[in-house]
Amino acid sequence: MFTGIIETFGTVVHLQQENSNLHITIQSSITSELKIDQSISHNGVCLTVVAINNDTYSVTAVDETLQKSNLRKLKIRDAINLERCLKIGDRLDGHIVQGHVDLTVQLINIEDKNGSYFFTFSFDKNYAKYIVEKGSICVNGISLTIVHAKENEFSVAIIPYTWENTNLKQLKIYDDVNLEFDVIGKYVERMMKQ
Repeated sequence: MFTGIIETFGTVVHLQQENSNLHITIQSSITSELKIDQSISHNGVCLTVVAINNDTYSVTAVDETLQKSNLRKLKIRDAINLERCLKIGDRLDGHIVQGHVDLTVQLINIEDKNGSYFFTFSFDKNYAKYIVEKGSICVNGISLTIVHAKENEFSVAIIPYTWENTNLKQLKIYDDVNLEFDVIGKYVERMMKQ
């Protein structure tokens, strides 16, 4: 489990396709603190550390993960948002994030608000039930609050700290981002159907 509070960036240094799997090697300032078999959130996708070599570590994304996330579009030198899993007893500064991406959505507008930014994303209107104004959403592993919600669009406000310390500032219009809806809303929906 994660909180959506990004610890640091990682940089993709090697990609290797093996059958339907993608092996991703990442250089990171936290590599020396990692151990094999540890869960790390990569742009909101929970992946297991399978190898460590000096300041780099490797993870493997299976086809299901690649189909549902933007990891399939990674390139060498791309920055990845990283977060280690939550320790019991730590503060939950963001919201409960599982690291299980629901889908990718497209960035359609970036509005400079004189020091902060509004990002607007388009999505399939069938998912509108999970988008609640002032509710939580996880975008590329970042816990954010929904500012505006429409039938097939939503916006989030990005403060300067988040802008500087995540890979959001590298996004361009029409880029895909990973989206994880609030797990509490998904459970409520499931219970209401029973």
